[in-house]
Amino acid sequence: MIQDISPLAFDNRYIYRAEPDENSLLMYFRDNKVLCSTDSEKLFPTPSQMRNPSDVRYLFSVGNTKYFMVSDYSSADEKFSMMNVRELRREKYMLRPSIFALFTAFHLSKWYTSNRFCGECGGKTFPCTNERAVLCSNCGELIYPRINPAVIVGVTNGDKLLVTRYVKSRGVNYDALVAGYMEIGETPEDTVRREVMEEVGLKVKNIRYYKSQPWGYSAGLLLGFFCDVDGSTDVVLEENELSNACWIKRENIQGQPDDLSLTNEMMSVFAEGKI
Repeated sequence: MIQDISPLAFDNRYIYRAEPDENSLLMYFRDNKVLCSTDSEKLFPTPSQMRNPSDVRYLFSVGNTKYFMVSDYSSADEKFSMMNVRELRREKYMLRPSIFALFTAFHLSKWYTSNRFCGECGGKTFPCTNERAVLCSNCGELIYPRINPAVIVGVTNGDKLLVTRYVKSRGVNYDALVAGYMEIGETPEDTVRREVMEEVGLKVKNIRYYKSQPWGYSAGLLLGFFCDVDGSTDVVLEENELSNACWIKRENIQGQPDDLSLTNEMMSVFAEGKI
């Protein structure tokens, strides 16, 4: 999955006044795009490749590489251009550690950008010195990074798995599983039951946790569950969300175009008879 970057290690310890070195990478985001090149060795600019970056802020490290975000810059080497963050996932030159770093940096960048001002009083915020949070300069409100929990659900019926397709407007043209965000006051198991009923009109039982995954593109924490259909297997499709949902036998499950997602791994382990 996207976070499986061994032998490299991800280190998200907060360092308030970290400074870029010559091997650090600078991340500039705008309108769901990132400044990037097609060079697998130098995907993102180093300090020597970007002139006059402003508001340089340390994010994390992957292996020995430190990642920083910048709010603006005057110029960069000509090989760098703005590319869509979501589409970069499919590019062959994007290695798994780079995709993980990109999505995680995007998550933090969106949070920093959307919390430049306090939601309580409108005062300007500034980074805390001792932890990953921003503090309101006026009322003292402390704001931590937002993480959105969601469930991925493998609904089973003997040797069949319920496989879905999103509506075209979602821009995702491959197989998926029932999924959705947790609501206030819900347990993950409550969310599993609600989302399955809402999206495909089925009752489920024997809900069991499988695995989790950070998914920075949506600021999400994905929680994977398998469960068995309870009673009728007739699908009632929620057409605002899904274009199709059907029961597929293990041997006919195709999965997704890459092995980055929790959804794909869940489909794969079921297809292989491990679930």
